[in-house]
Parts: sequence; structure tokens; C-alpha cells
Amino acid sequence: MNPTQLEVITAAGFLLTYLLIVLYYKKKAWIMWGGVLFAFIIGAVSFDSALKSINWNVLGIYIGMLFVAQALIDSKLPDYIAIWLINKSKKVSIAMLLVCLATGLLSIVLENVACILIVAPIIFSLAKKLNTSPVPMIFGAAISSNLQGVATLIGDPPSMLLAGHSGMNFNDFFLLNGKPGLFFAVQLGMIASLFVLYFFFRKYDHHVHHEHDVKIKSYFPGIMLALMVLALALSSSFLRNDNLLGIISISAGLICLAWLLNERRKNEKKLWHAVVNMDWATAIFIIGVFIIVDSLTQTGIIRDIAKMIYTVTGTNVLYAFLFLTGISVLLSAFIDNVPYVVAMLPVVQILAENANTSPYVLYFGLLIGASVGGNITPVGASANIVGVGLLKSRGYDTSFWEFVRIGLPFTIAATVISSGFIWLMFGT
Repeated sequence: MNPTQLEVITAAGFLLTYLLIVLYYKKKAWIMWGGVLFAFIIGAVSFDSALKSINWNVLGIYIGMLFVAQALIDSKLPDYIAIWLINKSKKVSIAMLLVCLATGLLSIVLENVACILIVAPIIFSLAKKLNTSPVPMIFGAAISSNLQGVATLIGDPPSMLLAGHSGMNFNDFFLLNGKPGLFFAVQLGMIASLFVLYFFFRKYDHHVHHEHDVKIKSYFPGIMLALMVLALALSSSFLRNDNLLGIISISAGLICLAWLLNERRKNEKKLWHAVVNMDWATAIFIIGVFIIVDSLTQTGIIRDIAKMIYTVTGTNVLYAFLFLTGISVLLSAFIDNVPYVVAMLPVVQILAENANTSPYVLYFGLLIGASVGGNITPVGASANIVGVGLLKSRGYDTSFWEFVRIGLPFTIAATVISSGFIWLMFGT
């Protein structure tokens, strides 16, 4: 087939893969690899090109964090922190806000789904003791974790993908070219969104009953996490190695796995059950994403998308920034942000080159929109899906619009403030 036909068929295969992922999200890894197989069959990507397209650094960071998160859950340290926050509250509404804030802060260094699994038992316990519904707290915790996940390199896959593509290091998320970076933009967005959450929580104005403190099993996973973050920061500052961040994360993960083995040596079956049930599907999914997006690059589709956006925005960086942020919010409300971010990163790079500007303002607009936009609907992010699933398992059936009622204003507040800060820092 000629190049034009190959481009059309590749684009159709990619869009079909996307649609099937939206419809059958739980089978996303299988569907993505079906799309990858199709790309191989039609010749849109070669084996050598596919292998080179995989960012092993990103995978190393993600897999290492899976083990660290599991060790933290076992240590009971996050439970202790959450209950301490609850016991410092005078009213239920404040306790609810603090739980959401704590979930968000955990998500700075832990995967979003792990954060929801950590705080969910505390939320259900608190709701039962106070005779209130856990629904708004679960919703608030999920969307808070999605927002804060983008604040650092290790918080969520889209941040890892941005770092892998642009060459950003751990410290660049805090300070980039002498200016406050993405971390501070997200914190401002979180402050604004807390006011939104308080608007929905304010009716719960009765006094809170104190919870019994949870006994911490071990401080070791918390210390390990702190050391890992310190190592990532130092390596980003003083060493240059494309795979070093992944090596550090994997090393920390293996140490935490060894700790888990020691802690559960009398119940190894339960441990391996926990390891097997970690979110390996997302790691496999991410590998497939790298390959299928490479097929878009090899066939020229990425270049054509950049041209189409360029016809809309021209060389006006503000238009490009607003367009990318807005369209990313809308699309991420319904589709997984990982393949979207991977597909759009090279597009953003081309747009920045055409506009003769630094790409970071556009990168950050893309990342904020793609990560925060998932908060609009219950299917927009994995944490939302898990949260709704936990509620259903406890007998709480929630509707699509019940989630949107909280998620939409939260998203608007967080996106406007965060993106506004980014524009002031990097767009002017």
C-alpha cells in the first residue's frame, strides 16, 4: 500500500483501539496490544523501531513505585497519618477536607489508585461512626489524588512520560530555568479546589468523634520512600544517566519487596497474592502505548496533527496554550490520559518549534489538562473507577452525574488556577 493509505489505515486502527479502551476499560491492556499487533501486521511500525520507542526509565519508575506503595500500605503509616488528621478536626466537614488533602499529598509520591486503597478503609470507618455517607469523601479523595499526581516526576505516569520525552529531571518539576515549576502550580490549584470541596462538605457541620490511633507496624517503608525521593533529587542534580531514575526506583522497590518478604514470611501465599494483584496491567499497557504511538510517528500522523493544530493557533503561543489545555481537559474526561499524553508530546514539540518558543509552557498546559480533566467523570481516571467500585462493593450505587456534580467544578477551579500560574511563569 502507498504511504497515504498506510497513514489512513494506521489512524483508523489507532482510533478504534482508543474507542474500545473507552468502552471496555478493564481490558485496556489486551485491547492496546491488539492495536499494537495490528500496527505490526500492516507494517506501520517495525520491531526495531518499537523496541527503541519504549522508555524503560518510565517503566522502571512505575514498577518500583508499585512495590514501595505496597510496603507503605502494609506498614500502616498512611492509616496513622490519616487518622491523626481526623482527630485534629472539630467538625465532620473539616475531617472530610483533611482526608482529601491527605490523599492528595500521598499522591505526590504514590500512584493514585494505591492512595485510594490506603484511605478508603478510613473513610468508610469514619462515615459509619458518624452516620454519614462515604460517597462525597471517596469522590473528593479520588479527584484530589488525580490532581496532585501530576505535581512530581514520580506521582503519576503522565509526569513520568513528560520527563522521559523532554529530558526533565526530578528537580525540574519544582524549579525550571530559575522559575517555580509544575509542583507549585498544582499546589495553587489544590488550594482553589479545596474551596470547591468545602462547598459540598459544608452541610456536614456536626462534631467529629475521635478515632482510635492505628499502631504503625514499621517506619521502614516510609524511610525508604524518603530516601528514594532524596536519591532521585540528588541524581537529577548531579548525575546524567537516561535510566538512572528507573534504576533508583526499581532498587527501592526491590528493597521494599525484601521487607515485605520478611514481614510476611509466615504467610508467603498472601504476599504473592498481593504482588500478583498489583497494577501490572498498567505497566503492560504503557509498553503498548509507546509502540502504537510510534506507529503514528513513523507514518507521519503526528506531523499532520501538529499541522492541523497549527492552522488553528498559528504562531500565537497563548492560543496554542489555551487550545491544548482546553482540549486535553475535554478529552481526558472520557479517555485514558496515558496514550493521549504519549501521542500529544511530540505534537507539542513540533508546535513549539513552529512558534519559535520554549515547549515547557505547552507541555505543562497539556499535562495539567490531561491529568485534571480526568476528574470530570467517574470513568476519566483509574482512581475514580476504583473509588466508585469500592462504593458499589459497600452497597452505595452512584450515578454518572452525581460524580460530575463534584468533579466538574473541582476541575474548572484547579485547571484555571494551575494553568494561569503556568502561563504567568513560562508564557510571558
